[in-house]
Amino acid sequence: MKLNVFKIIAAAVLVSSNFQAQTSAIQKIRNNPKSPFSYAELAVKEGGKWDGDKYIGGTFKNVQELTIPESHTDHSTYIRYEGIGLENNQIGYRLYLDWRNATDIFGKKVNTLVLPEVGQDGFESYHHDAAWGQDILKSGRTIGIGSYGRYDEQNDFVETFKIVKSTAAKVVNEKEQSYANIEYKGWKTWGDAIDLTSKLTIFNKDRFVKVDLNLSNSISGLCTGIVAIKNIPLKQGISKNKKWAYIATYGNQTETKKDDNLGMAVFYPLENFDKYVKTKSTHTVVFKKTKNVSYYFLGAWSLEPNGLKTEEAFYQDLDQKLEILDKNNQL
Repeated sequence: MKLNVFKIIAAAVLVSSNFQAQTSAIQKIRNNPKSPFSYAELAVKEGGKWDGDKYIGGTFKNVQELTIPESHTDHSTYIRYEGIGLENNQIGYRLYLDWRNATDIFGKKVNTLVLPEVGQDGFESYHHDAAWGQDILKSGRTIGIGSYGRYDEQNDFVETFKIVKSTAAKVVNEKEQSYANIEYKGWKTWGDAIDLTSKLTIFNKDRFVKVDLNLSNSISGLCTGIVAIKNIPLKQGISKNKKWAYIATYGNQTETKKDDNLGMAVFYPLENFDKYVKTKSTHTVVFKKTKNVSYYFLGAWSLEPNGLKTEEAFYQDLDQKLEILDKNNQL
């Protein structure tokens, strides 16, 4: 009996500690508005109820951990902006926590923290221009930028997470980096179901996110990529010692309907590289059969304060990063 009481008390202390860690991260950043920061966020509704696959009523509350309810799908209005948010002074990203599993870009016109307010005043509000910026990438039915799936060679298609036994997510904020851990149990594409754990890390510098993928079994076809926008050409780069490479696009490929430009890139280790494939909607990097791989992705919006304003500046930045990866194997 004493042991059970101790476990209950210990669990309560852990929950309290996690809650305080999540909420205090926001305050620390706001108390130092001129300092570089990173931030990871996850918020869900409480006080409402499920009606089929829609969550009716309730208010959003930030949480540090979440097991996705079975009823949840795209546009359920249960998770604020539909997934995990990652942000630093220069840019924001979100990963949809549903079958799409796409990564989207929040373009920022300010260098202060914005994610805690995004989506609070209406589920679709972040699609429209605001003082802070807006959602600028139309992912559609693709993996967006830098997310992951499995390339189906027979159907020339990137399979996402339509069949998963369970998905659990956790966000962590540390001094110089923030990250999200996502555990997918029983992900089935073809053949046997597998488990996949991903870690997406954003730093208090630059625009890139590091992605670490670990699987329970080796599979072929694991892939990442960039949504292919019509009339926007793809460019590729390879490091001097042929250790790393990138695929990238640049141009007027945002949802803002303005004369702005967006650059997108994925950096990947050539030792894991199998092939590049252009599907109908995605520039796809397919990895060799593997149980784990790490890579980076980034977006750069021309309306970002002190950002990369031209195509030349964007590709100069990519080449500099490629050189760093070639020397250090990390950014």
